[in-house]
Amino acid sequence: MAVAQGISKQIKMVKQTVLGTPVTSGSQKIRRVTAQFNLDRDTYSSSEIVSHQQSTGASVGVSKTSGKLNCEMSAGTYDDMWATLCRKTFAATTPITAVSLTIGAAAAGVYPLSRAAGSWLTDGIKVGDVIRITVGAMNAANLNKNLLVTSIGSATVCSVVPLNGAALVAEGPITGNTVTVVGKKTYVPLTGHTNEYFTIEQWFADLSKSEMFVDVKVASADVTLPATGIATVNFDMPGLSRVTASAEALTSPATESATSVLTAVAGKVVVNGAVTSITGATLKIDGNIQAGEAEVGASAVSDLIRGRVAVSGSFTAKFSDTTLQALFNSQATVALHLVAASDLTGTSDFVAFTMTGVKIFSDTADDGEKEIIRTYNFTAQYNAATTSTDGSLIVIQDSQAA
Repeated sequence: MAVAQGISKQIKMVKQTVLGTPVTSGSQKIRRVTAQFNLDRDTYSSSEIVSHQQSTGASVGVSKTSGKLNCEMSAGTYDDMWATLCRKTFAATTPITAVSLTIGAAAAGVYPLSRAAGSWLTDGIKVGDVIRITVGAMNAANLNKNLLVTSIGSATVCSVVPLNGAALVAEGPITGNTVTVVGKKTYVPLTGHTNEYFTIEQWFADLSKSEMFVDVKVASADVTLPATGIATVNFDMPGLSRVTASAEALTSPATESATSVLTAVAGKVVVNGAVTSITGATLKIDGNIQAGEAEVGASAVSDLIRGRVAVSGSFTAKFSDTTLQALFNSQATVALHLVAASDLTGTSDFVAFTMTGVKIFSDTADDGEKEIIRTYNFTAQYNAATTSTDGSLIVIQDSQAA
């Protein structure tokens, strides 16, 4: 008797047009470490007391589905999940052309990037953007290199950090450059929030069995950025119904993405504008999705209800000074940038998470015959400074977003 094996199982996913109507074309296979999609039913046990002193049974209530998709992060792979969680489609920023640039000397690894005319703000550059100088007569060390914008001091001056740690060369002014925001971004917008659902199929190829899950939403994402090892993300994906069959439902899916997995060691962490050496970080983006109310005569709920988007997490750092402690003590609102990249080249793929309204709510130290490590829990909040930021508690930039 054949038994299904995980190596033969395929996870396929496609965005629905409307609630309640599955889509069977245009799907893509999804990379995973593990994927567990199941049909769940509420059960109720009788509380009756009778003379035979035995249970008089149980019955089922409404049904819904649950999904857990555990993945290693890579660029361009999970954009649909990020976008539906943030409630905004990924969008590109128009490149800035014919700009005269000057790169100043570094201070603690941060470089001033000045333009002779025009405005970074007017041209759409935001704190947390990863940019590149893609065209121009700049030194080769300055061209085609991922640069994280840590602050915008004025219309003509911003501060940048090279993601790969390689030094920039101070020079300028040099004319005729193009500055590009790499890839695309999504974030929780101020208005025009999207409300998207997905059809997902578990196809057991070795058994020719299909489980199709309809009206699936991305409820939350748990990101882990270890100091050594691969960056991971676990998506919670509830839905409303499951359909089983012996025929494949989502036929002719596009193949999985082929981008390299990401690591934090090839990325960067910036806290309050300063490059910070941390030993690990976690991040939770929570859409606060709940099942709707049950109805008499209905075996399933009719919709999944959204709440406010919340973002929280923690990072750990070696105890070498009191800078982070001071942020905890003052309860200052600061910016936090977490970037995972594929390698240490100038144009490596990456996924960047920017939170410009973060407060640190813990400062806890461990102990032992080792370096002292302190843990800092944080919560992100809406940032009303929409001129220099995107006005969102979380911005996600993906170098390969379609």
